[in-house]
Amino acid sequence: MNNSVLIALTLLMSIVLSPVSIAGTVQGSTQAIKMSSFNLSSQKWQNRVLLVFAPSVDNLSYQQQMHLFDQQKSGFKDRDLVLVQVLATNKSYANGQLIDESSVANLRNRFGVDQENFRVILVGKDGGIKRQDTTPVAATAIFEQIDAMPMRQQEMRSSR
Repeated sequence: MNNSVLIALTLLMSIVLSPVSIAGTVQGSTQAIKMSSFNLSSQKWQNRVLLVFAPSVDNLSYQQQMHLFDQQKSGFKDRDLVLVQVLATNKSYANGQLIDESSVANLRNRFGVDQENFRVILVGKDGGIKRQDTTPVAATAIFEQIDAMPMRQQEMRSSR
């Protein structure tokens, strides 16, 4: 193998294996991890949104909630359900995509959820709040509620 190929492979492996720092940038690099804004109104008539607010990933209610959801991933996709994790002391995500701090602040303000509180909020495709829980809730309970909605009934009939 010639030296230029060996150097290129070494550089590539050092970038791939480089740890991510807390600041959200790759150590030894100035490239920041891409953050997206999340706007609830852009989801209207396209997706249902399930917001999980928590102080941090270390919060017991948050951990229980995520465990309950992890067992039901296919149900989220079937129901056009976007999961948004809104955390006070950690990074926040919408369907696994990192969202920016201004989006997090907007969601907290809109729903009146303080940073130290845990809350689960289901927003329908029409943009209205369909349920709120202050303790972890089974994904199946959320799915049953969605499946009883007229819009979801129509979706199920048209997909047959």
